[in-house]
Amino acid sequence: MDAAAWNDKYIEFGEDLLWSSTPNIFVASELVDLPAGRALELACGEGRNALWLAERGWRVTGVDFSDVALDRARHAASERGLDVEWVCADVLSWRSPGPFFDLVVWTYLQLPSDERRGALGTAVSALAPGGTVLVIAHDVRNIAEGTGGPKNPLVHYTPAEVAGDLLAAGAGDIEVLRAETVTREVEDADRPALDCLVRAHRRRSQQQPPESPGHRLSG
Repeated sequence: MDAAAWNDKYIEFGEDLLWSSTPNIFVASELVDLPAGRALELACGEGRNALWLAERGWRVTGVDFSDVALDRARHAASERGLDVEWVCADVLSWRSPGPFFDLVVWTYLQLPSDERRGALGTAVSALAPGGTVLVIAHDVRNIAEGTGGPKNPLVHYTPAEVAGDLLAAGAGDIEVLRAETVTREVEDADRPALDCLVRAHRRRSQQQPPESPGHRLSG
């Protein structure tokens, strides 16, 4: 789906959120104890994870190509008194200006393998030394064994594929900490969803570039 199709999908819901206002359960469980720093969320949608991070002291940049979703994210941030940078851009072409981020979050951005590798390369290039990348996506097993998600197996992932893409993009600087299929309970469903969860970090093998006070990204 392109940006226009996603805008239409959000508009269909009227003033209601397409997704939950609360963070993804794995984002919350994996990151709750991580010290706050600079965070980037790719394909942030209506901003539920970005807002949760901002409430915990993170300086957050959210990137998404749906201006409708970002308008909702801005409104929610304003209502909650949060300062989040929202960038309207396609994650397939957007590039971070440097390895500034202590955390990169990717949730349910389902792409064919070549596009996935490119976008994961963007995620790795945005990571500061010592930074964490967390990928949550629909696992390929979810089609036959789980609940929800797209039906096209070409846009589902395995933990091994994602881990391999991160390692390849990291050129020896990435260490995979966790790569597995996890279950997620779905309300009113007779079985849970199966998600691909991969958490990795960038080794502190290079000096982080200096950041001028108040530096912000643009998009």
